[in-house]
This record gives sequence, structure tokens and C-alpha cells, in this order.
Amino acid sequence: MTDTPDTVPPLARNEDTARGLAFALFAYLFWGVLPLYLKLVSHIPAAEVVAHRVIWSVPLAGGLLIALGRTADLRAVLRDPRALAMGAVTAALISVNWGVYVWAVASNQAVEAALGYYINPLFSIALGYMTWAMAQGQGNFTASWRDAGLLIGCGVVTAVPLIAYANGAKGLKLSTIGILQYIAPTGIFLVAVFVFDEPFGRGRMTAFPMIWLALVLYSTSMLRQLRAARAALRSS
Repeated sequence: MTDTPDTVPPLARNEDTARGLAFALFAYLFWGVLPLYLKLVSHIPAAEVVAHRVIWSVPLAGGLLIALGRTADLRAVLRDPRALAMGAVTAALISVNWGVYVWAVASNQAVEAALGYYINPLFSIALGYMTWAMAQGQGNFTASWRDAGLLIGCGVVTAVPLIAYANGAKGLKLSTIGILQYIAPTGIFLVAVFVFDEPFGRGRMTAFPMIWLALVLYSTSMLRQLRAARAALRSS
């Protein structure tokens, strides 16, 4: 049997899928408005917020793995030293990313965070920090029911877009993901300027249009190359 255009999987044809696009759009739009939630916990130290993002996202992600019957994948990763090492490095980098991002929103520098995104063993550390903070009476988890609920919610707003992105990336080309990734910093920028009323001085008025212009030129060039490549494949 030979594969026809109707039977070849979308990825084998180097095409995007509607399902992948929907998941990815949801994830990036979610990340774009995430500062609205982080602003609610801006009175809590950034390190503690990051710790709770990790702690409370684990049960949600674990429950999803169980519901989808994907626990075998997790066991395979846990038995692979190389995968664990790469996971540890990735987790460390993400923790720095999250920490700077939460701090930027809390200190009224979400515009800088948007600009930064344009030019862009965690669980045990987080648990240790949270335990230490609570033991020292410096944690905010027991300060009020509102703070406790918001900190638990940090896990939800962390896990949901990550899960959506993971599902979306499977059905999209890397070039498409590269273009979509600018949705999040654009959303962060709009929230910072029009909701948080952060200043948008002359320097930023110069920098952001230059970035947007470069993005338009880059995306246009890439789309032309993709169309030319597809046309060449169809004619061959």
C-alpha cells in the first residue's frame, strides 16, 4: 500500500494540524494574560510564588498522566539517567525564568519582561524553600485563605498552558511555533501598558517598533520560503 494525501499523517506531510494550532494558541494567549494573575500575588516574594507554582502544578500534571494512561512514559524517564539529568538542567533554567518573570510583574516591570521574552532538582528545592519559609514564619501560605488559594492557583495557571503547549507542539511545525511564540510577549506588553498603566517612555517607543518590524520582516521571509518549498515538493 502507498500513502495518499488523505492517509499520510499531517506531520509526515510537514503540515500543521488544527488541533495543534488550537492548543498552541490557547497556551500562548494564556501566557500573554498571565500577568493579570501574578499581579494578585505581587505582595508575596517571587521565590515563594515560584515554589508554589512548582508544588501545585505537580498534582495536576500527575493526575493528567494517570487519566491518560501515560504513567509508563514517566517511569521510563525516571529510569533514564540522561533524561533525568536533562530534566534537572531544564528545571533549573525554568526556575530562573519564572523567578525573574514573577519579580518583574510584581515590581511593575512587566514591559521589561515582555521585551525580554521577545529577545529570549526543581521540585525538591521548591519544597525545601517553602518548608523553610513556613518554619521561619516567613511564608505566606498560611497568612490568609485568599493567599493560600492564590498560591495553589499558581499551580493551575502554570500547568494548564504547559500541558496545552505540549499537546499543540506535537501537531505543528517548528516554524509555526516560532511565529506563535510572539503572542505571549505581545499579550504581556498590552497588559503592562493598558491594564497596569506602566510607563512607556521614548526608549521603549523606539525599541518595540523595531522589534515588531523585524518580526514582520522575518515572518514574511520565512512564510515565502515555506511556500516556495511546498510548491517545489508538489511539482516534484
